[in-house]
Amino acid sequence: MSDIAALAQVKRPVVSTWRRRHADFPAVVAESAGRPLFDGGQVTDWLTATGLGNADPTELRSETALFGIKAQARRFGAQQLVEVVGSLLCLRKLDGHPLANVVSDSDVTAADNDRELWAAVLARAGRMDAEDEFVLRELRSVDAAAAPLARLAENLVEAAYDERGAYEWLIASRSRLGLDSLAADALAPELQGLFTQLTDLGSRLEHGRSLTLADPNARVGDLLVALLREADDSERITVLAADPDERLARIVRRRLLLAGVDELALDVQTGHDLEERLADPDLIVTQLPYRPGEGRSVLAALEGVERIADLLGSGSTALVLGPADALVDALRGTEESQLRSALLRSKIVEAVIALPGGVLPYRPGYRPALWILTRDPVPSAEGKVLLADISAELLSESVRTQLAEDVLLWRAEGFRALDGHDPRYGRVVDIADLDRAFGGPLTPPAPPASAILSRTVTERPALIAEAEAHLERAEAHARSYGDEHGPYHGGILRRIGRMPRRTTLGALIAEGRVVKLQGNRLDENHLVGDGHHTVLGPEEITGGGGVGARRMDRLVLAAKYDRVALTEPADVVYTLVPRLGLYVDYEGFSVVAFPARVLRVIRGTVRPLTPRVLAALLGAARNTGRSPSAVRPARRIEEYQLPDLDPDDVERFDVLLAETERREALLRAQADALAEARRLTVAGLADGTLTLDRT
Repeated sequence: MSDIAALAQVKRPVVSTWRRRHADFPAVVAESAGRPLFDGGQVTDWLTATGLGNADPTELRSETALFGIKAQARRFGAQQLVEVVGSLLCLRKLDGHPLANVVSDSDVTAADNDRELWAAVLARAGRMDAEDEFVLRELRSVDAAAAPLARLAENLVEAAYDERGAYEWLIASRSRLGLDSLAADALAPELQGLFTQLTDLGSRLEHGRSLTLADPNARVGDLLVALLREADDSERITVLAADPDERLARIVRRRLLLAGVDELALDVQTGHDLEERLADPDLIVTQLPYRPGEGRSVLAALEGVERIADLLGSGSTALVLGPADALVDALRGTEESQLRSALLRSKIVEAVIALPGGVLPYRPGYRPALWILTRDPVPSAEGKVLLADISAELLSESVRTQLAEDVLLWRAEGFRALDGHDPRYGRVVDIADLDRAFGGPLTPPAPPASAILSRTVTERPALIAEAEAHLERAEAHARSYGDEHGPYHGGILRRIGRMPRRTTLGALIAEGRVVKLQGNRLDENHLVGDGHHTVLGPEEITGGGGVGARRMDRLVLAAKYDRVALTEPADVVYTLVPRLGLYVDYEGFSVVAFPARVLRVIRGTVRPLTPRVLAALLGAARNTGRSPSAVRPARRIEEYQLPDLDPDDVERFDVLLAETERREALLRAQADALAEARRLTVAGLADGTLTLDRT
């Protein structure tokens, strides 16, 4: 009955209600450990006839067949179950005949009928796959006990209309069948869609051209099948694939055959390296093998990219998905930095894209990145690479479309200074500049040009001047009531000429201009409302709670937290959880609660900063959020990029920020008083205790 609830997509008690209220509800056909069992076909027919439940009627029969297949997992094991059912579907495709076409005689037992059915299946397999390329080995590995699987596979085909749809339903259900090892490397549909758009398979197949598609790390072939799904005609596509696991290689071979690839245009190999025996690949899509963070080798990942680059001929393209710490982040090792620089200098790297976390659903903490390689790019793209960063974006349809347009136009046009396309999510960077920043991060050094030159940005000085005029009029009105602060003029102008050098917070820390201090783990029972020291945590920094609402008594602090260091005046307290928050603690002597931390600006350095300026620039840094699908921010705060302003600009900026804060405090005081007066007036008039002066 719990299976019926899952099938109908309702809660378990609903099924009991149906049994009680509907006399035509299917009868119990057997019991197992006191639990009633029902015929799946009867349940499906009843749900379809009554229209009850929330399941799509077109998917009920396939779901019923999958429930029947799942019930056999205890007997055969999850992987063998997928292999045998997949082989049965493939056999049906090879000879074009139904699987369960043996009719039982009334005098023949069910066991004899199963043996007869399975003998017929094996005979067909021996005839159609004599060289054991697709199904023979798997079907011979089981006996007549697998005969029910043939009937279930036939039901699955009837529900899916063909063998291809049935096999894709089976592979999509691998996690439900208990085959988590094959589901762990699955990509989110949004990421598969991005791969499809970036490959531009339709234009490559135009005018009757043929194409060779390859994946050297195929696993179960998700990427290859996603691309074939978008191709109108698979007959002109040759597919090369490889995987070190022979059982997975055979799964991929069956899957590609069912996806429409001709048997003679298919070469799935067992091994770590892809041999170009059938054809040279025109398009490679692959995912580097996953390794846990503690055992991951940056050098091994880059060597994997290098091996894929060696497979590319002139005009060929490869999309390589791998770990961001190898493909995008700053590198520490000399050998790793040398190899990545060599790959960039080889003029084969077309684009580098930092992707959002969570696009591998079974590895939510994994940060992926994508390298796009093209051998012999257009002349106007030589010596340059497109760097894009969508790590803080949701991989929506609009983001995928705009990013694909950026990459495809860059591939077709290269760099055109006057009339070229301005990328929406990246910057075109000289490879020589990246080479000079040996081992540096491969992230856009500045916002996209389209953002810098947008109408909103170019009109900012005029908009700021207009805002200052509005504020001056408001202040003039306030002065008539006794306020004594003058007009606000920020002196903001549009910058002409070279933009400031970009740096990172990590570089400022390394140069000794900023010091990072850890927060403290505090017991909530030690926090009070009237203590001596203010407690600053994520709640206070992000505005979730008022500053000063949580405090700690100094005697408790001395007795329980003898190693806690209090903040100094003007320390910058920050948090990344649940989002970026920054707070300048001007008074100091506060206790910082983990996961909040402290940034202390060191005065007297060659290029000094001020706490206000540091907090403002960090708060304006790009791509500091997290994608809704990610479990952690796109990057550490040390990787935040900010301009390294000249000392004179820092000084003027600090004065402007200080004046802005002073005026904000005055305005908040007036607004708070006005709100309080309004609240009390409304409350008094509402309960009849106040009236208005008529004079």
